[in-house]
Amino acid sequence: MAQPLDLQEQEQLDALKAFWKRYGNPITWALVAALAVYAGLNGWKWYQRDQATKAAAMFDQLDLAAQAGDAQRAGQIFGDIKERYPRTVYAEQAGLLAARVQFDRGQTDAAKASLEWVATNAGEDEYKTVAHLRLAGLALQAKDYEGALKQLDAAKAPTFAALVADRRGDVLLAQGKAAEAKAAYQSAWQAMDEKVEYRRLIEAKLTALGAPPTSAKASETGK
Repeated sequence: MAQPLDLQEQEQLDALKAFWKRYGNPITWALVAALAVYAGLNGWKWYQRDQATKAAAMFDQLDLAAQAGDAQRAGQIFGDIKERYPRTVYAEQAGLLAARVQFDRGQTDAAKASLEWVATNAGEDEYKTVAHLRLAGLALQAKDYEGALKQLDAAKAPTFAALVADRRGDVLLAQGKAAEAKAAYQSAWQAMDEKVEYRRLIEAKLTALGAPPTSAKASETGK
């Protein structure tokens, strides 16, 4: 048989009832919201994994098309990836790969469009910078020097600073600005890891301009 509540217990129970009557709904809704957020986060993670898996499968198809030199097919697959899975890293990689095949097959406009999508939509600065570098190369080829420099100004990833400076030197040299080109090449040579073979090409450019890298190093130590 249940024992009757003493006065102190009854007061505590009445206080709890009053508290829950006043704050029960807000607490319940807050708890529901918190659980919804937790469930949403887990659902979002699952969704991201699902999107990445599907995008990866499509990227494999694009890679096969690229190996076969099928620019038409590569462009179509890239179009599907960027439409269905634009927020995955595979979309960024697909744009760069499709652009390479398109360029190799003489589809310059298509390559430019693919690169512009990556430059605008990529989530990683590294992918954006690669796209800007390649767009700068296309602009240089078309003798659009100002356009090339604008693309290089937008290339911000620190890991590509040496390549950006080297390409800037190419554009400046094409404009007939030898002194500025020399400075850009020196900056590229100094920023490039000495173990990277490409550094020798920059060295050759500087030597052709009468400023071999040893001169650049000497000027640095003389400061």
